Amino acid sequence: MKFSTRAERIEPFYVMEVAKAAQQMAREVAATAEPMIFLNIGEPDFTAPPLVQEAAERAMRSGHTQYTNALGLDPLRERISGWYAQRFGIDVPARRIVVTAGASAALQLACLALIEAGDEVLMPDPSYPCNRHFVSAAEGRAVLIPTTAEERFQLSAAKVEAAWTDKTRGVLLASPSNPTGTSIAPDELRRIHEVVRARGGITLIDEIYLGLSYDEAFGQSALAIGDDIISINSFSKYFNMTGWRLGWMVVPEAMVPVVERLAQNLFICASTISQHAALACFEPGSIAEYERRRAEFRARRDFFIPALQSLGLDVPVAPDGAFYAWADCTQAAQKLGVQGSWDFAFELMRRAHLAITPGRDFGTADTQRFVRFSTANSMAQLQESVARLRALIG
Repeated sequence: MKFSTRAERIEPFYVMEVAKAAQQMAREVAATAEPMIFLNIGEPDFTAPPLVQEAAERAMRSGHTQYTNALGLDPLRERISGWYAQRFGIDVPARRIVVTAGASAALQLACLALIEAGDEVLMPDPSYPCNRHFVSAAEGRAVLIPTTAEERFQLSAAKVEAAWTDKTRGVLLASPSNPTGTSIAPDELRRIHEVVRARGGITLIDEIYLGLSYDEAFGQSALAIGDDIISINSFSKYFNMTGWRLGWMVVPEAMVPVVERLAQNLFICASTISQHAALACFEPGSIAEYERRRAEFRARRDFFIPALQSLGLDVPVAPDGAFYAWADCTQAAQKLGVQGSWDFAFELMRRAHLAITPGRDFGTADTQRFVRFSTANSMAQLQESVARLRALIG
């Protein structure tokens, strides 16, 4: 069978390959004193809160299960608009909000609407691998620009300007970022957008972890900069609805009918039940619960990062959002007699029954030195993980 070159260009998602190996080992060690602990997947251990679950049940019982408008339920678009006003103090009209089948669908729609064959999109290295594959699937090419700890592993305006060519279509950023948990300073983001705007390009920014920001200096939406910025968001992370597959995008008004046409053909609409359930995300009781959980995520970070540092797993930039630790494993790998983050991750899986993610997925700029720990796990599991690490490499 002959497959398309487009499909062949998409590399395996190594996070999931590691996860499969971890699941297999988990079955083997389930009955031992040290069952597998999973610090590899970026998924909150919390589920949708009670009001959201109840709203989903009501939708099903009431027969609200048929297609919605391709742009999403109007009441949900209004509530998302209200959330921007309440949380970030910015006016984002509901007419510019498109509800999608997860942030993944939003990124796919944005890339298909804006990228021509051969266009290049600048992205930081390291960055979330699927983002570059959305560009590739739209016949574009992701250009990864190496970043440093001094730059918070984010692009700068100077690097964007230096890398810009006649083929460059724009930038695809993430703030806070996966795998580093770091955000772009608002002033720097404004400078980046000025460089892009002056060249007629697009600024596309993944803000799916924005709700899980812990530092007021960074916890601001890029949408405050201008109406020409395209923001991707999701109900998966802050709102704890990963498997519900629901997200949204905010686009310039002129782009709405283009995205609508694409969405009608590719998706018809996002899950109707998920949309009705998401209306309850913005109830005061739900927001209070989400904020309690955000505080818990922050407490986990504040425990786990210093613990890693004390074990020689250096985290060069403290994450200001999300639930990740991007740690240099060079010293720890040497203690285990292995080299590189890939072998280190599998050695840790084998000897400590800890599943983590090697840097291989996230780019090529020094990523062989780094591993990603996910702190989207209970404090008790994180404490046990630190104990196992200390016994192995402490």
